[in-house]
Amino acid sequence: MSDGIERPSDVGSADGPPVEEKPYKIVFEANKCFGAGKCAEVSDNWDLDLDTGLARPRSYYVGEEDLEENIRAAEVCPAKKGDGCIHVVDRRTDEELAPDPHGDGTLSVDW
Repeated sequence: MSDGIERPSDVGSADGPPVEEKPYKIVFEANKCFGAGKCAEVSDNWDLDLDTGLARPRSYYVGEEDLEENIRAAEVCPAKKGDGCIHVVDRRTDEELAPDPHGDGTLSVDW
């Protein structure tokens, strides 16, 4: 990875909750979002900001109970020619769970 980021779980804020509480992290490429709003349709964790026209997560850290809806949000995101700009990472293994377009768990961000 570049920009001094060693692991996907290192992206963004380091002041998240303990991994045991919220083992999954959302990595959001906001600069790739064009406001389709599909994420907000399938997940309560996502809002479409009417002022900016862009999506945003309510929380960047999620537990097991919110995992599936955030994976679905990542899968339905049409940005980046369907590869999506929402990434769900398992903080315990540093694997991208969704959208995982490469099929190998590596973080698929473009920055």
